[in-house]
Amino acid sequence: MFPRDESRDEMTRRPTFAIAGGGLAGATAAEALRAEGFDGRVILIGDETERPYNRPPLSKEYLQGKSEKEKIYVHPERWYDDNGVELRLNCAATLIDVTGHQLTVQSGEQFEYDKLLLTTGSSPRHLKVTGGDLDGVLYLRRVADCEAIKAAFVTAKRVAIIGAGWIGLETAAAARAAGVEVTVLETAELPLVRVLGHEVAEIFLDLHTRHGVTMEMSVEVSEITGVEHRATGVRLGDGRQIDADVVVVGVGIAPNTELAEAAGLTVDSGIVVDENLKSSDPDVFAAGDVANVWYPSLGRHLRLEHWSAALNQGPVAAANMMGRAVAYDRVPYFYSDQYDLGMEYSGYVESGHYDQIVFRGEVSEGKYIAFWLDQGRVLAGMNVNVWDVSDTIAELVRFGTPIDVTRLQDPKVPLDDLLRGALDV
Repeated sequence: MFPRDESRDEMTRRPTFAIAGGGLAGATAAEALRAEGFDGRVILIGDETERPYNRPPLSKEYLQGKSEKEKIYVHPERWYDDNGVELRLNCAATLIDVTGHQLTVQSGEQFEYDKLLLTTGSSPRHLKVTGGDLDGVLYLRRVADCEAIKAAFVTAKRVAIIGAGWIGLETAAAARAAGVEVTVLETAELPLVRVLGHEVAEIFLDLHTRHGVTMEMSVEVSEITGVEHRATGVRLGDGRQIDADVVVVGVGIAPNTELAEAAGLTVDSGIVVDENLKSSDPDVFAAGDVANVWYPSLGRHLRLEHWSAALNQGPVAAANMMGRAVAYDRVPYFYSDQYDLGMEYSGYVESGHYDQIVFRGEVSEGKYIAFWLDQGRVLAGMNVNVWDVSDTIAELVRFGTPIDVTRLQDPKVPLDDLLRGALDV
Protein backbone atom coordinates (compact mmCIF):
# COMPACT_ATOMS: atom_id res chain seq x y z
CA MET A 1 0.00 0.00 0.00
CA PHE A 2 1.37 3.39 -0.98
CA PRO A 3 -0.08 6.34 0.97
CA ARG A 4 -1.22 9.34 -1.05
CA ASP A 5 -0.74 11.99 1.67
CA GLU A 6 3.00 12.57 1.55
CA SER A 7 4.15 16.14 1.87
CA ARG A 8 5.13 17.88 -1.33
CA ASP A 9 8.75 18.19 -0.14
CA GLU A 10 8.97 14.44 0.42
CA MET A 11 7.50 13.70 -2.98
CA THR A 12 9.94 15.97 -4.77
CA ARG A 13 12.83 14.08 -3.19
CA ARG A 14 11.58 10.78 -4.57
CA PRO A 15 12.42 9.92 -8.18
CA THR A 16 9.49 10.38 -10.54
CA PHE A 17 8.74 8.06 -13.44
CA ALA A 18 6.07 9.37 -15.81
CA ILE A 19 4.20 7.24 -18.34
CA ALA A 20 2.46 9.07 -21.18
CA GLY A 21 -0.19 6.76 -22.60
CA GLY A 22 -2.87 4.99 -20.60
CA GLY A 23 -3.13 1.69 -22.48
CA LEU A 24 -1.90 -1.83 -21.85
CA ALA A 25 1.82 -1.06 -22.25
CA GLY A 26 1.63 1.83 -19.79
CA ALA A 27 -0.40 -0.15 -17.26
CA THR A 28 1.89 -3.19 -17.35
CA ALA A 29 4.92 -0.92 -17.00
CA ALA A 30 3.41 0.71 -13.91
CA GLU A 31 2.62 -2.71 -12.46
CA ALA A 32 6.17 -3.94 -13.10
CA LEU A 33 7.71 -0.87 -11.47
CA ARG A 34 5.88 -1.58 -8.24
CA ALA A 35 6.42 -5.35 -8.44
CA GLU A 36 10.17 -4.80 -8.90
CA GLY A 37 10.40 -2.54 -5.87
CA PHE A 38 10.42 0.97 -7.34
CA ASP A 39 9.22 3.21 -4.50
CA GLY A 40 9.31 6.55 -6.26
CA ARG A 41 6.44 8.47 -7.75
CA VAL A 42 4.64 6.83 -10.69
CA ILE A 43 2.34 8.98 -12.84
CA LEU A 44 0.27 7.27 -15.54
CA ILE A 45 -1.30 9.74 -17.96
CA GLY A 46 -4.01 8.72 -20.44
CA ASP A 47 -6.07 10.74 -22.88
CA GLU A 48 -9.12 8.48 -22.58
CA THR A 49 -11.80 8.63 -19.90
CA GLU A 50 -11.50 4.87 -19.36
CA ARG A 51 -8.78 3.40 -17.18
CA PRO A 52 -6.26 1.15 -19.02
CA TYR A 53 -7.88 -1.76 -20.84
CA ASN A 54 -7.09 -4.56 -23.29
CA ARG A 55 -8.06 -3.82 -26.88
CA PRO A 56 -8.49 -7.35 -28.37
CA PRO A 57 -11.94 -7.86 -26.76
CA LEU A 58 -13.17 -4.77 -28.62
CA SER A 59 -13.17 -6.76 -31.87
CA LYS A 60 -13.82 -10.14 -30.26
CA GLU A 61 -15.69 -11.10 -27.05
CA TYR A 62 -16.92 -7.68 -25.97
CA LEU A 63 -18.04 -6.71 -29.47
CA GLN A 64 -20.02 -9.95 -29.70
CA GLY A 65 -21.56 -9.49 -26.26
CA LYS A 66 -19.84 -12.59 -24.89
CA SER A 67 -17.99 -10.71 -22.15
CA GLU A 68 -18.97 -7.92 -19.79
CA LYS A 69 -17.15 -4.62 -19.85
CA GLU A 70 -15.37 -5.09 -16.52
CA LYS A 71 -13.29 -7.92 -18.00
CA ILE A 72 -11.55 -5.67 -20.53
CA TYR A 73 -9.67 -3.66 -17.89
CA VAL A 74 -6.03 -4.38 -17.07
CA HIS A 75 -6.49 -3.72 -13.34
CA PRO A 76 -9.41 -3.25 -10.97
CA GLU A 77 -10.28 0.39 -10.36
CA ARG A 78 -8.82 0.51 -6.85
CA TRP A 79 -5.51 -1.08 -7.92
CA TYR A 80 -4.03 2.30 -8.85
CA ASP A 81 -4.66 3.86 -5.42
CA ASP A 82 -3.61 0.68 -3.65
CA ASN A 83 -0.28 0.69 -5.49
CA GLY A 84 0.43 4.40 -5.39
CA VAL A 85 0.06 4.92 -9.13
CA GLU A 86 -1.29 8.38 -9.92
CA LEU A 87 -3.74 7.71 -12.74
CA ARG A 88 -4.64 10.85 -14.69
CA LEU A 89 -7.43 10.18 -17.19
CA ASN A 90 -8.80 12.44 -19.91
CA CYS A 91 -5.42 14.15 -19.68
CA ALA A 92 -3.53 14.19 -22.96
CA ALA A 93 0.22 14.84 -22.86
CA THR A 94 1.02 17.77 -25.14
CA LEU A 95 4.73 18.62 -24.74
CA ILE A 96 8.00 17.04 -23.65
CA ASP A 97 10.94 19.17 -22.62
CA VAL A 98 13.74 16.60 -22.71
CA THR A 99 16.33 19.15 -21.54
CA GLY A 100 14.32 20.19 -18.51
CA HIS A 101 12.88 16.70 -17.93
CA GLN A 102 9.37 18.09 -17.93
CA LEU A 103 6.08 16.77 -19.31
CA THR A 104 3.15 19.12 -19.98
CA VAL A 105 -0.47 17.99 -20.30
CA GLN A 106 -3.47 19.54 -21.99
CA SER A 107 -4.63 21.39 -18.87
CA GLY A 108 -1.26 23.15 -18.67
CA GLU A 109 -0.14 21.14 -15.64
CA GLN A 110 3.53 20.18 -15.73
CA PHE A 111 5.31 17.16 -14.29
CA GLU A 112 9.02 16.85 -13.72
CA TYR A 113 10.32 13.37 -14.46
CA ASP A 114 13.51 11.40 -13.96
CA LYS A 115 12.50 8.80 -16.55
CA LEU A 116 9.69 8.99 -19.09
CA LEU A 117 7.96 6.14 -20.92
CA LEU A 118 5.95 6.88 -24.06
CA THR A 119 3.12 4.42 -24.68
CA THR A 120 1.01 6.75 -26.79
CA GLY A 121 -0.26 3.94 -29.03
CA SER A 122 -1.79 4.45 -32.44
CA SER A 123 -4.87 5.83 -34.16
CA PRO A 124 -7.00 4.49 -37.04
CA ARG A 125 -6.13 5.67 -40.51
CA HIS A 126 -9.11 7.56 -41.86
CA LEU A 127 -10.52 6.92 -45.29
CA LYS A 128 -10.14 10.05 -47.39
CA VAL A 129 -13.08 9.81 -49.77
CA THR A 130 -16.24 11.81 -50.32
CA GLY A 131 -18.71 10.90 -47.59
CA GLY A 132 -16.05 9.75 -45.16
CA ASP A 133 -17.44 12.08 -42.49
CA LEU A 134 -21.05 10.92 -42.70
CA ASP A 135 -22.90 9.62 -39.67
CA GLY A 136 -22.82 5.86 -39.63
CA VAL A 137 -19.18 5.66 -40.77
CA LEU A 138 -17.47 3.98 -37.84
CA TYR A 139 -13.94 3.03 -36.82
CA LEU A 140 -12.91 0.52 -34.17
CA ARG A 141 -10.15 1.49 -31.77
CA ARG A 142 -11.56 2.59 -28.42
CA VAL A 143 -14.28 1.39 -26.06
CA ALA A 144 -16.72 4.01 -27.29
CA ASP A 145 -16.10 2.86 -30.89
CA CYS A 146 -16.86 -0.73 -29.93
CA GLU A 147 -20.06 0.26 -28.17
CA ALA A 148 -21.19 2.34 -31.15
CA ILE A 149 -20.65 -0.62 -33.49
CA LYS A 150 -22.44 -3.01 -31.10
CA ALA A 151 -25.41 -0.64 -31.00
CA ALA A 152 -25.39 -0.34 -34.79
CA PHE A 153 -25.51 -4.12 -35.19
CA VAL A 154 -28.77 -4.19 -33.19
CA THR A 155 -30.69 -2.13 -35.75
CA ALA A 156 -28.70 -2.53 -38.98
CA LYS A 157 -29.68 -5.07 -41.60
CA ARG A 158 -26.62 -4.56 -43.79
CA VAL A 159 -23.08 -3.50 -43.00
CA ALA A 160 -20.22 -2.72 -45.37
CA ILE A 161 -16.73 -3.26 -43.97
CA ILE A 162 -13.90 -1.49 -45.76
CA GLY A 163 -10.66 -3.40 -45.24
CA ALA A 164 -10.06 -7.15 -44.92
CA GLY A 165 -7.34 -7.03 -42.28
CA TRP A 166 -7.65 -8.54 -38.82
CA ILE A 167 -10.00 -5.84 -37.51
CA GLY A 168 -12.19 -5.98 -40.60
CA LEU A 169 -12.51 -9.75 -40.54
CA GLU A 170 -13.13 -9.98 -36.80
CA THR A 171 -15.79 -7.28 -37.12
CA ALA A 172 -17.34 -9.21 -40.00
CA ALA A 173 -17.54 -12.32 -37.81
CA ALA A 174 -19.17 -10.30 -35.03
CA ALA A 175 -21.70 -8.82 -37.44
CA ARG A 176 -22.64 -12.23 -38.77
CA ALA A 177 -23.04 -13.49 -35.20
CA ALA A 178 -25.52 -10.62 -34.72
CA GLY A 179 -27.43 -11.69 -37.82
CA VAL A 180 -26.37 -8.74 -40.00
CA GLU A 181 -25.72 -9.07 -43.73
CA VAL A 182 -22.05 -8.27 -44.39
CA THR A 183 -20.05 -7.16 -47.41
CA VAL A 184 -16.27 -6.85 -47.01
CA LEU A 185 -14.45 -4.56 -49.46
CA GLU A 186 -10.71 -4.96 -50.01
CA THR A 187 -8.23 -3.49 -52.50
CA ALA A 188 -5.98 -6.59 -52.44
CA GLU A 189 -6.88 -9.79 -54.26
CA LEU A 190 -7.31 -11.72 -50.99
CA PRO A 191 -7.86 -10.91 -47.29
CA LEU A 192 -4.65 -10.72 -45.26
CA VAL A 193 -2.60 -11.66 -48.31
CA ARG A 194 0.26 -9.29 -47.44
CA VAL A 195 0.61 -10.92 -44.02
CA LEU A 196 -0.16 -14.56 -44.77
CA GLY A 197 0.53 -15.12 -48.47
CA HIS A 198 -1.87 -16.57 -51.03
CA GLU A 199 -2.11 -20.12 -49.68
CA VAL A 200 -3.30 -19.14 -46.21
CA ALA A 201 -5.22 -16.03 -47.31
CA GLU A 202 -7.42 -18.30 -49.44
CA ILE A 203 -8.43 -20.12 -46.26
CA PHE A 204 -9.74 -16.90 -44.71
CA LEU A 205 -11.57 -15.97 -47.90
CA ASP A 206 -13.30 -19.36 -47.84
CA LEU A 207 -14.02 -19.11 -44.10
CA HIS A 208 -15.96 -15.88 -44.43
CA THR A 209 -17.68 -16.90 -47.64
CA ARG A 210 -18.94 -20.08 -45.94
CA HIS A 211 -20.37 -17.94 -43.15
CA GLY A 212 -22.39 -15.84 -45.56
CA VAL A 213 -20.12 -12.81 -45.99
CA THR A 214 -19.93 -11.27 -49.46
CA MET A 215 -16.21 -10.86 -50.05
CA GLU A 216 -15.50 -8.19 -52.68
CA MET A 217 -11.77 -8.38 -53.39
CA SER A 218 -9.64 -6.20 -55.70
CA VAL A 219 -12.05 -3.27 -55.48
CA GLU A 220 -11.57 0.45 -54.90
CA VAL A 221 -13.86 2.63 -52.81
CA SER A 222 -14.63 5.89 -54.57
CA GLU A 223 -17.32 7.32 -52.29
CA ILE A 224 -19.43 6.66 -49.22
CA THR A 225 -22.94 7.59 -50.22
CA GLY A 226 -25.49 9.12 -47.90
CA VAL A 227 -28.81 10.85 -47.41
CA GLU A 228 -29.25 13.74 -44.96
CA HIS A 229 -25.70 13.27 -43.68
CA ARG A 230 -26.30 9.56 -42.95
CA ALA A 231 -24.31 6.83 -44.73
CA THR A 232 -26.38 4.63 -47.00
CA GLY A 233 -23.64 2.60 -48.66
CA VAL A 234 -20.42 2.55 -50.61
CA ARG A 235 -19.83 3.31 -54.27
CA LEU A 236 -17.00 1.37 -55.86
CA GLY A 237 -14.56 2.49 -58.50
CA ASP A 238 -16.33 0.38 -61.11
CA GLY A 239 -19.60 2.22 -60.40
CA ARG A 240 -21.33 -0.46 -58.35
CA GLN A 241 -23.28 0.56 -55.28
CA ILE A 242 -23.06 -1.50 -52.08
CA ASP A 243 -26.04 -0.59 -49.93
CA ALA A 244 -25.46 -0.52 -46.18
CA ASP A 245 -27.02 0.86 -43.01
CA VAL A 246 -23.60 1.27 -41.41
CA VAL A 247 -20.05 1.39 -42.79
CA VAL A 248 -17.11 0.17 -40.69
CA VAL A 249 -13.66 1.24 -41.82
CA GLY A 250 -10.57 -0.80 -40.94
CA VAL A 251 -7.73 0.32 -43.18
CA GLY A 252 -4.87 0.23 -40.69
CA ILE A 253 -3.49 2.35 -37.88
CA ALA A 254 -0.72 4.93 -37.57
CA PRO A 255 1.56 5.37 -34.53
CA ASN A 256 0.96 8.45 -32.40
CA THR A 257 4.44 9.93 -32.73
CA GLU A 258 3.60 13.64 -32.69
CA LEU A 259 4.69 14.13 -29.08
CA ALA A 260 8.02 12.39 -29.71
CA GLU A 261 8.66 14.25 -32.96
CA ALA A 262 8.07 17.64 -31.34
CA ALA A 263 10.54 16.67 -28.59
CA GLY A 264 13.24 15.92 -31.18
CA LEU A 265 13.33 12.14 -30.61
CA THR A 266 14.29 9.91 -33.52
CA VAL A 267 11.13 8.77 -35.30
CA ASP A 268 10.92 6.40 -38.25
CA SER A 269 7.64 4.50 -38.58
CA GLY A 270 7.37 4.85 -34.81
CA ILE A 271 9.64 6.01 -32.03
CA VAL A 272 12.98 4.35 -32.72
CA VAL A 273 14.25 2.46 -29.67
CA ASP A 274 16.99 -0.08 -29.01
CA GLU A 275 16.55 -3.58 -27.56
CA ASN A 276 16.27 -1.97 -24.10
CA LEU A 277 13.36 0.17 -25.41
CA LYS A 278 15.46 3.31 -24.92
CA SER A 279 14.92 6.15 -27.39
CA SER A 280 17.49 8.59 -28.76
CA ASP A 281 17.20 10.38 -25.40
CA PRO A 282 18.66 8.23 -22.59
CA ASP A 283 15.88 9.12 -20.15
CA VAL A 284 12.97 8.51 -22.54
CA PHE A 285 11.67 5.03 -23.38
CA ALA A 286 8.86 3.77 -25.63
CA ALA A 287 6.74 0.62 -25.75
CA GLY A 288 3.70 -0.80 -27.51
CA ASP A 289 2.21 0.25 -30.86
CA VAL A 290 4.26 3.44 -31.01
CA ALA A 291 7.69 1.79 -30.54
CA ASN A 292 9.91 0.74 -33.45
CA VAL A 293 12.03 -1.79 -31.56
CA TRP A 294 15.40 -3.34 -32.40
CA TYR A 295 15.07 -7.15 -32.31
CA PRO A 296 18.52 -8.75 -31.96
CA SER A 297 17.31 -12.17 -33.15
CA LEU A 298 15.78 -10.66 -36.30
CA GLY A 299 18.60 -8.18 -36.84
CA ARG A 300 16.18 -5.37 -37.60
CA HIS A 301 13.81 -2.78 -36.18
CA LEU A 302 10.17 -3.78 -36.07
CA ARG A 303 7.03 -2.00 -34.92
CA LEU A 304 4.33 -4.46 -33.90
CA GLU A 305 0.67 -3.51 -33.56
CA HIS A 306 -0.17 -6.50 -31.39
CA TRP A 307 -1.51 -7.02 -27.89
CA SER A 308 1.43 -9.25 -26.93
CA ALA A 309 3.98 -6.53 -27.72
CA ALA A 310 2.23 -4.03 -25.46
CA LEU A 311 1.79 -6.65 -22.74
CA ASN A 312 5.44 -7.71 -22.69
CA GLN A 313 7.28 -4.51 -23.64
CA GLY A 314 5.82 -2.53 -20.72
CA PRO A 315 7.64 -4.58 -18.04
CA VAL A 316 10.90 -4.57 -20.04
CA ALA A 317 10.74 -0.79 -20.33
CA ALA A 318 10.11 -0.58 -16.57
CA ALA A 319 13.18 -2.72 -15.80
CA ASN A 320 15.40 -0.55 -17.97
CA MET A 321 14.00 2.66 -16.48
CA MET A 322 15.16 1.26 -13.12
CA GLY A 323 18.69 0.86 -14.50
CA ARG A 324 18.66 -2.83 -15.38
CA ALA A 325 19.90 -3.94 -18.79
CA VAL A 326 17.04 -6.12 -20.05
CA ALA A 327 16.66 -6.78 -23.78
CA TYR A 328 13.28 -7.21 -25.43
CA ASP A 329 13.65 -10.00 -27.97
CA ARG A 330 10.47 -12.05 -27.77
CA VAL A 331 9.31 -13.83 -30.89
CA PRO A 332 6.39 -11.77 -32.27
CA TYR A 333 2.96 -13.24 -31.48
CA PHE A 334 -0.68 -12.44 -32.16
CA TYR A 335 -3.99 -14.27 -32.17
CA SER A 336 -7.43 -14.04 -33.72
CA ASP A 337 -10.86 -15.62 -33.25
CA GLN A 338 -13.29 -15.75 -36.17
CA TYR A 339 -16.37 -17.97 -36.05
CA ASP A 340 -15.10 -21.47 -35.14
CA LEU A 341 -11.52 -20.62 -36.12
CA GLY A 342 -9.14 -19.79 -33.30
CA MET A 343 -5.55 -19.14 -34.27
CA GLU A 344 -2.19 -18.08 -32.88
CA TYR A 345 0.69 -16.79 -35.01
CA SER A 346 4.30 -16.86 -33.81
CA GLY A 347 7.17 -15.35 -35.78
CA TYR A 348 7.59 -12.72 -38.43
CA VAL A 349 7.74 -12.92 -42.22
CA GLU A 350 8.02 -9.99 -44.56
CA SER A 351 5.70 -10.21 -47.55
CA GLY A 352 7.24 -12.56 -50.11
CA HIS A 353 10.34 -13.31 -48.01
CA TYR A 354 9.74 -17.05 -47.73
CA ASP A 355 10.11 -19.89 -50.20
CA GLN A 356 7.61 -22.42 -48.89
CA ILE A 357 4.45 -22.81 -46.82
CA VAL A 358 3.79 -26.27 -45.42
CA PHE A 359 0.75 -27.55 -43.55
CA ARG A 360 0.78 -29.95 -40.63
CA GLY A 361 -2.66 -31.55 -40.41
CA GLU A 362 -5.69 -31.25 -42.66
CA VAL A 363 -6.98 -27.78 -43.45
CA SER A 364 -10.34 -29.29 -44.42
CA GLU A 365 -10.76 -30.60 -40.86
CA GLY A 366 -10.17 -27.17 -39.36
CA LYS A 367 -7.22 -28.25 -37.16
CA TYR A 368 -3.75 -27.65 -38.54
CA ILE A 369 -0.53 -25.67 -38.31
CA ALA A 370 0.86 -23.63 -41.20
CA PHE A 371 4.60 -22.96 -41.32
CA TRP A 372 6.38 -20.32 -43.37
CA LEU A 373 9.90 -21.50 -44.31
CA ASP A 374 13.00 -20.14 -45.95
CA GLN A 375 15.57 -22.77 -46.98
CA GLY A 376 14.12 -25.14 -44.40
CA ARG A 377 14.22 -22.62 -41.54
CA VAL A 378 10.94 -21.89 -39.75
CA LEU A 379 10.20 -18.16 -39.98
CA ALA A 380 6.69 -18.33 -38.55
CA GLY A 381 3.95 -20.75 -37.62
CA MET A 382 0.19 -20.36 -37.30
CA ASN A 383 -1.66 -22.94 -35.24
CA VAL A 384 -5.38 -23.16 -35.99
CA ASN A 385 -7.55 -24.87 -33.38
CA VAL A 386 -4.41 -26.68 -32.19
CA TRP A 387 -3.44 -25.53 -28.72
CA ASP A 388 -0.45 -25.49 -26.37
CA VAL A 389 2.07 -25.42 -29.21
CA SER A 390 2.80 -21.71 -29.66
CA ASP A 391 5.78 -21.75 -27.28
CA THR A 392 7.39 -24.62 -29.20
CA ILE A 393 6.72 -22.90 -32.52
CA ALA A 394 8.34 -19.74 -31.15
CA GLU A 395 11.43 -21.73 -30.17
CA LEU A 396 11.66 -23.28 -33.64
CA VAL A 397 11.54 -19.73 -35.03
CA ARG A 398 14.10 -18.45 -32.55
CA PHE A 399 16.57 -21.28 -33.08
CA GLY A 400 16.52 -20.81 -36.84
CA THR A 401 18.18 -24.03 -38.02
CA PRO A 402 16.89 -26.01 -41.04
CA ILE A 403 14.16 -28.53 -40.18
CA ASP A 404 13.29 -31.82 -41.89
CA VAL A 405 10.20 -30.63 -43.77
CA THR A 406 8.74 -34.13 -44.10
CA ARG A 407 8.81 -34.57 -40.32
CA LEU A 408 7.51 -31.04 -39.81
CA GLN A 409 4.43 -31.89 -41.89
CA ASP A 410 3.74 -35.15 -40.05
CA PRO A 411 1.34 -34.65 -37.09
CA LYS A 412 2.60 -37.94 -35.63
CA VAL A 413 6.04 -36.40 -35.03
CA PRO A 414 5.89 -34.28 -31.84
CA LEU A 415 6.98 -30.70 -32.35
CA ASP A 416 9.14 -31.04 -29.25
CA ASP A 417 11.09 -33.80 -31.01
CA LEU A 418 11.74 -31.47 -33.93
CA LEU A 419 12.90 -28.79 -31.52
CA ARG A 420 15.22 -31.19 -29.75
CA GLY A 421 16.59 -32.28 -33.11
CA ALA A 422 17.24 -28.66 -34.04
CA LEU A 423 19.04 -28.07 -30.76
CA ASP A 424 21.27 -31.09 -31.42
CA VAL A 425 22.43 -29.78 -34.81
